[in-house]
Amino acid sequence: MKANINGITIAYTNSGTGDALVFIHAFPLSRIMWEPQIAPFSKQYRVITLDLRGHGESDALLWNFTLEDYAKDVYELLRHLNVQHATFIGLSMGGYILFTLYRLFPDVVKALVLADTRAQEDHEEGKAGRLSLAQTAYKEGPTSIADMMIPKLLAPTTIENRKNIVAQVRSMILNNQSSGIIVDLMAMASRPDSTSLLPQISCPTLVMVGENDVATPPSESRYIAQRIPHAQLATISHAGHLSNYEQPEAFNQALESFLSKKNNAHERQINVIQN
Repeated sequence: MKANINGITIAYTNSGTGDALVFIHAFPLSRIMWEPQIAPFSKQYRVITLDLRGHGESDALLWNFTLEDYAKDVYELLRHLNVQHATFIGLSMGGYILFTLYRLFPDVVKALVLADTRAQEDHEEGKAGRLSLAQTAYKEGPTSIADMMIPKLLAPTTIENRKNIVAQVRSMILNNQSSGIIVDLMAMASRPDSTSLLPQISCPTLVMVGENDVATPPSESRYIAQRIPHAQLATISHAGHLSNYEQPEAFNQALESFLSKKNNAHERQINVIQN
């Protein structure tokens, strides 16, 4: 499905009924990365995934967008779908966008799942690395980006033994336009530090990370979980940066456990109020 959101065509999926779960994908991928989650969770929840601007089937514009623009796209898509509140799951760049979304629209956020991401802004070396990668995307296109990113996205054992996963991730990257990749990199390089936001997050929060994540190591996730009040931390064994895609059963189990505890706590609160 597609919708005109903020003057841009945004592609999305909308499956199931119930409380809304909104999944925000990583750089430089698309909503396809959430396919291992759509079928299991749409049995009980309303599952929404989208291609961020410049990704997959959404419009790709070459302009100086920020993560605020991405967050506003998510918010306006939910308004288009008449979703008032949701649990948001974001991985890597998706996590950066969720920090921005929470900063801008906290009332729409029922709960957060921050997977394989970090709260700190890029240091100067990191910004330089993104600029270099943007130059590569401009000169050589998505194929070179795939070659450079796959070792950062997947665990070594996945690359060695699961060629189908490698091929699927490569296909997602190749289906993005260079302009979208470049805009992503500029937006991430200019994002603000979210460390000061962490203690202010009052909704239920789960932090998840692949044990072999080299892009945002487990220490980054511990840093986040220690600073968000009452946050839970789940480490996914035998997974790299794309923990949901490499080990979907373990990822889904951790997510389902979090959602069940959150829902049970909400029901107990209602009972207390009614009594």
